[in-house]
Amino acid sequence: MSLDELRRENEVLDIFCTLASIPSPSLKEDKVIEWILNFCKDNRIDGRKDAYGNVYIKVPATDASKEPLMLSSHMDVVGDDSPVNVYLDGEFIKAEGRTLGADDKVGVACALMLAKELVSSSEISHGGLEITFTRDEESGMSGVEHVEFGKIMSKHILVCDADKLGQLQISGASYTNAKITVRALKGGHSGIDIGDETRLNAAKLIAELIAEFPQGAYYTDETGVITSCNIGAIVAGGVQNSVASIVEKGIKTNDYITEIMKKTSTNIINTLGMASYSIRSASVEKENELKALMQSIVDKFNEKYKGLAEAEIEFEVHLLPFERAKDDRIEKVHTKACEMAGIKNDISSFHAGAETHIYCHNKNANGETFMPVLLGLADVYNMHSAAEKVDYRTIIKGYEVIKNTFGEFNNN
Repeated sequence: MSLDELRRENEVLDIFCTLASIPSPSLKEDKVIEWILNFCKDNRIDGRKDAYGNVYIKVPATDASKEPLMLSSHMDVVGDDSPVNVYLDGEFIKAEGRTLGADDKVGVACALMLAKELVSSSEISHGGLEITFTRDEESGMSGVEHVEFGKIMSKHILVCDADKLGQLQISGASYTNAKITVRALKGGHSGIDIGDETRLNAAKLIAELIAEFPQGAYYTDETGVITSCNIGAIVAGGVQNSVASIVEKGIKTNDYITEIMKKTSTNIINTLGMASYSIRSASVEKENELKALMQSIVDKFNEKYKGLAEAEIEFEVHLLPFERAKDDRIEKVHTKACEMAGIKNDISSFHAGAETHIYCHNKNANGETFMPVLLGLADVYNMHSAAEKVDYRTIIKGYEVIKNTFGEFNNN
């Protein structure tokens, strides 16, 4: 069967392919925004955009006693604004020579299809559907930062942006940088002063400190890695002259580390060492526990080398965590919805950031803290690359899952 035949037979596939054919790199989503608003107008769906360009859709409740539910997806994709020619390769939809944008136009397509179905049928009893389509998720998440949170009535949000059908990700990690600095209080010549035991080498000292810090997964539970610690870089020793030489001569290479090592100074007792770490955690409690452990290691180091060297650690929070909600309603609803579609869901934690992290720290129009989850509606492969592809059968099944989820949410 050709892609054109599939599109004629299945509307959600047709919507997806149309959206994927419209290039929409981050902060250049105008054409896809225009198409979405025209789709809403043609299908009598209440759709609007805000001053930032985020799109909001609202399908009124048919039963005021029920709660509304919100879907959220982002309109931008990784890639440029060159033409997107979609085609079918076996069971996969691809784009010729570039990113497809299944991340996250699968989510946008499924949300639009559900809105159209609800508007065209007054027989479905529900508490209302809200949809938010954001800009700029891929490059900075500025779109979700500009969402009009106070105008949203829903408490539960399904962020349709995971990359595997049946995924339900109920927590996500924070992102914090830890920066460690070690200073030896005396320097010296590596020959003349090497016998002076009060002249400690900062490069050796920071290696000693790093050996005490945890590395890798720090805490896990049944949903996966919750808290981790990873060293990013170490800089110590006599690299100043080497780096200065590279800058001065404009040396270009793919192996700067080797180039730096060629001219490092070995005739000094180093006085400065630095290291950087990333800390990720879907639990505030466990992140604080890890930070306290790292601080205690630094404190013990300072006690050991008092008067000879000193170390300090600084923590910089870049993204707050998306913690697991105490309310497991969506977990139960999604499990049932997947069973109805003939698949098994996968409830897990993800060790990265997403728009869930912004929603969960904001409140709706009723002053309730949002309770988001990250949902997968299709199997997307090689995401963000020219080899990106999506199994078209999973898009069809994913729409069935989101429709079932909405129905079960309103039955509970």
